Amino acid sequence: MKFKLVTVIAAILLSSNISFLQANKTSERKPLKIRLDTQTKKMKNMRTINNDEEAIRGLEDSLAAAISLGDIDAIMKNYVPDNSFIIFDVVPRKEYRGADTYRSYWVEMFSHFKEAFKFTIIDLGITVDGNVGFGHSFQHVKGTDTQGYPVDRTVRVTNGYRKIGGKWLIALEHVSVPVDLKTGKANLTAKP
Repeated sequence: MKFKLVTVIAAILLSSNISFLQANKTSERKPLKIRLDTQTKKMKNMRTINNDEEAIRGLEDSLAAAISLGDIDAIMKNYVPDNSFIIFDVVPRKEYRGADTYRSYWVEMFSHFKEAFKFTIIDLGITVDGNVGFGHSFQHVKGTDTQGYPVDRTVRVTNGYRKIGGKWLIALEHVSVPVDLKTGKANLTAKP
């Protein structure tokens, strides 16, 4: 008797749930599909952003390797190759416009060292939105100048990136150093 009663109650509950679901079939599935579509788009966007961030990290890794090797051609492959490229630097001239002008800076820069110096990028942060992005990091140079003196400097760098033809390139670079406000002098040895 108990078994029959339980079976009847289960059948009633089941049929009422089925009829409720059938009556609300359309309204139940549409929002779910919309939510899934939205989640799918978000996941695709996150994958794209992650891929773009990885590509920019690869760009910065290539730049660091090229600088450490003293390979100016390889260095310049990381920058927008035309006159739209701009860098604000801490060394005299302070502003360079165009890739050709910046190439001449690297020639001069390497002429001050006995051999290629060690160059590292520290704490690289990247933000990407579509075909533009920006990054910030500390960049460290360690080597020996032509007179035999050690060089050990860290600068702060902010880069603006553009995705051109599917490839990320540096379109804007800003290099700075902390300043001791008491003396007004640059602090070239500060570490992050």
